[in-house]
Amino acid sequence: MVLPGVEDPLQLATALARSTRGPFVLYENDGTWSLASGPAYELVLHADEMRVRDGDGWSARPVGADPLQSVADALEDRLAGGARAYGWAGFGLSHLLHGDPAAADGPLLHLVVPSREVRVSADAVEVRTDDAADLVMLTSAVEAASRAVAAPATPVPPPSAEHDAEFYRKAVACAVDEIEDGRYRKVILSRLVPVEGDVDLFATYEAGRRANTPARSYVLELGGVRCAGFSPETVVEVTAAGQVSTQPLAGTRARHGDPVRDGALRADLEADPKEVFEHAISVKLALDELTAVAAPGSLTVDDFMDVKERGSVQHLASRFSATLRNGLNAWHALAVLFPAITASGVPKAAACEAIDRLENAPRGLYSGAVLTVGADGSMDAALVLRSVFQQGDRTWLRAGAGIVPQSTPERELEETAEKLRSVSRYLHR
Repeated sequence: MVLPGVEDPLQLATALARSTRGPFVLYENDGTWSLASGPAYELVLHADEMRVRDGDGWSARPVGADPLQSVADALEDRLAGGARAYGWAGFGLSHLLHGDPAAADGPLLHLVVPSREVRVSADAVEVRTDDAADLVMLTSAVEAASRAVAAPATPVPPPSAEHDAEFYRKAVACAVDEIEDGRYRKVILSRLVPVEGDVDLFATYEAGRRANTPARSYVLELGGVRCAGFSPETVVEVTAAGQVSTQPLAGTRARHGDPVRDGALRADLEADPKEVFEHAISVKLALDELTAVAAPGSLTVDDFMDVKERGSVQHLASRFSATLRNGLNAWHALAVLFPAITASGVPKAAACEAIDRLENAPRGLYSGAVLTVGADGSMDAALVLRSVFQQGDRTWLRAGAGIVPQSTPERELEETAEKLRSVSRYLHR
């Protein structure tokens, strides 16, 4: 069923998500918010098995030599008639794809094929379900949400940007030493910042989305994880026609909302040898990875070292695209491009091993992906950064920075604080 569009799709999508019982995924792509709920089929990938729920019960299946193709095969019969799968891939999937499978602990990827789906844009509100009772319920929910007036939310004081500062400085110094010893060329190190008290994920998301300029955004409750965020870049985009692209962002300066000040910081970013080097080695590996799945002669450079504004920061950005080789699908592309170079390092296996050693808390969903997968072979995977996370009674933020030989602990710590502000300024309870 197609209903008229709305003037404020963000407000409607957020209100609908708030009224939805989990599990659910709300995903924004190019001005359309898609809300998936009521899992008809569910798939959870572990290092040693894949668990699926089809109907009332769960069953276990072996994971083959190519884990993501095992996922693709399991989804093949479930994605039909315009259906899409929604879910997340945690950073731990990197160990299964590129490193030591024994280090890939816990759920690595969690997908659902929803029984109910609402897509909200300024042009139309599409309600999709095969159940007549669900259709009545969903259209009533859309009408109620369009009239809803959100209760006033109270801003939460931002957490201290100095949390674990000394630990982070030491980790950066250690990484620089290891880079100089030739163990790897670049690594992204992050730090976790806890948030005290209750946080309203939906009010935080709506306020943050109005202030940020993300490539994608999302709110989800799936597999015991709740998250809202404003992704600065996509890990991979694949169209139904087999066009694949990736968008590495590396190299950072703050944004303050003052055009003169921000312009000066942009000029400094574009001229800084450390930032240019950090971006260049990320670009080189991204091109190598894309080449591995590209049809000969199809690789193109769409943008190179442009500057993208992403909330409280601005980044050097490039984009590359290609046509998938015959016989390959979106999951092959994700397998080579995940995790994002800009959240792991160069080379990936060594960088991911260093991350596990040098950081003081598992990443979980941070620097993984929130993704959608279509019956037509399309895929859209947003890098999970600039997000607020909740699990049980804990709420936290996380931010990282790319470490290269020219890095200094103080500047990399400052960069994490700049990135945290993309979320910390919009926390509400």
